[in-house]
Amino acid sequence: MQKKIVLLALLTIFSFRISAQNEKNYVTDKVSDKYVYVNVIETYEKVAAKGYKSVDLFQKLGNSSYSNCKLEKAAVWYGELFALTSDLDPIYYYRYADALQFICQNEKADAILAKLKRKPKKS
Repeated sequence: MQKKIVLLALLTIFSFRISAQNEKNYVTDKVSDKYVYVNVIETYEKVAAKGYKSVDLFQKLGNSSYSNCKLEKAAVWYGELFALTSDLDPIYYYRYADALQFICQNEKADAILAKLKRKPKKS
């Protein structure tokens, strides 16, 4: 019985030594100096202000504004998007209509949703 207790005590002691981890401290000040945060949305807005127009640009600007609850800006960017093309996924119609309703342009929002209903469904 005494051998079992000694064996159990030894196993317990060694198990603590095995499971112990070496503590490592990493210095991140030098690493963080190499990287710079770039606000992509501000960059896209500057590009759009210079006159560059593309479907991808306006989709990204509209989606980011919509996701950040800036529906006034989202309505502007989605308006630019719909001025370029109407061959878009239904989510853009809903988001544009939602943004228009937020800025109290209900008639225009209803017209956008009516366009979606008339749009042929993709198979």
